[in-house]
Amino acid sequence: MCMALHLVGVPAPAELYDLPWDLPLEQWPASRLVGLPRGISRHVVRFVRLSDAVYAVKEIGAFVAEKEYRLLRAMERAGVPAVQSLGIVEGRTSPAGEPLETALVTRHLEFSLPYRALFSQMLRPETAIRLLDALAVLLVRLHLAGFYWGDCSLSNTLFRRDAGSFAAYLVDAETTEHHAVLSPGQRSYDLSMARTNIIGELMDLQDGELLDSAVDPIAIGDSIASRYGDLWRELTEPEVFRAGERYRVDARIRRLNALGFDVAELEVVTGVDGDHVQIQPKVVDAGHHARRLLRLTGLDVEENQARRLLNDLDAYRAATGQGEESEEIVAHQWVAEVFNPAVRQVPKEMRRKLEPAEFFHEILLHRWYLSEQAGRDIGIEAALRSYIVSILPTKPDEKSLLAQVPGI
Repeated sequence: MCMALHLVGVPAPAELYDLPWDLPLEQWPASRLVGLPRGISRHVVRFVRLSDAVYAVKEIGAFVAEKEYRLLRAMERAGVPAVQSLGIVEGRTSPAGEPLETALVTRHLEFSLPYRALFSQMLRPETAIRLLDALAVLLVRLHLAGFYWGDCSLSNTLFRRDAGSFAAYLVDAETTEHHAVLSPGQRSYDLSMARTNIIGELMDLQDGELLDSAVDPIAIGDSIASRYGDLWRELTEPEVFRAGERYRVDARIRRLNALGFDVAELEVVTGVDGDHVQIQPKVVDAGHHARRLLRLTGLDVEENQARRLLNDLDAYRAATGQGEESEEIVAHQWVAEVFNPAVRQVPKEMRRKLEPAEFFHEILLHRWYLSEQAGRDIGIEAALRSYIVSILPTKPDEKSLLAQVPGI
């Protein structure tokens, strides 16, 4: 068999070379495959387990495979939620010497599901709205990074459950294009295509009696435009206000935070008359605080928890007079002197009640309440002792509680 394995920049598991590349995917033996739910695809797709991970293999034309590989890699560099591309396998031939299609190999996104697998559980109307919210966020993030999707749909998206909501990931970039900046026309056409595709997909589910009778496919499809528009305006439009209305800056930042985005800085322009100020937020991607905390401390927590812990880290840095010290050094000290000692004080019989980051977050909140009552800062030690005695015993066992929560 003559085969060229093209894997640029991503280490390949050794088992990848042992797959039966001289056979069309449709003929791969079941012993090589992993049974996972698949979305609708124009191409043959199979899942295989290599080492400790699962990979998706898709047969596709050589030109499109190379293009999709490059685009998925570009999305990864830009921090856009998409599946990770491992590489392409080209030059495949059968034992008889007949050419076989090029294969694109991507890493399967753990804990993700295609929309049909989600709707096979007869999801409620409010859940359908949350899926659309996640898809709107994904489309906005693509457009902000200069990616024109070209075929935005539920079928080309994978969804992960995310604390009662969903996160959306692009899984098919065959029609995607990358530009420095997208024009309003490109964004509008992408949005129009999304609406058409979503309505069609929901009607297909309706025909198969997989959609709650209360869900209106056209209304849901129409909502993608309004949800996208609200998010795009909040993220990109400048806002003009009088010099005495500074509170509106804070309100804008809070709205952006509520949408899952963070503001790295604000561009402020004062009018000629000095009476009006225009602000333009410079937005960073969702998950900014979680990534920063992970980089500094190794703590892998949710975004709101990370924001709270970073605030305490910044306060610790100021209180210890280390404003000029390296952020990484101060973070190491904070973990060793503040976070870890607090978490270790939780009695063993209560450690199943809250995960460490959530426990520390609640300690900080309890400290604030007690300090408000006392009219002074009572300190972390006093707050910790009070919380463990008076609050923590009343908390349910979080792990047991999660096991009892039914799936959405």
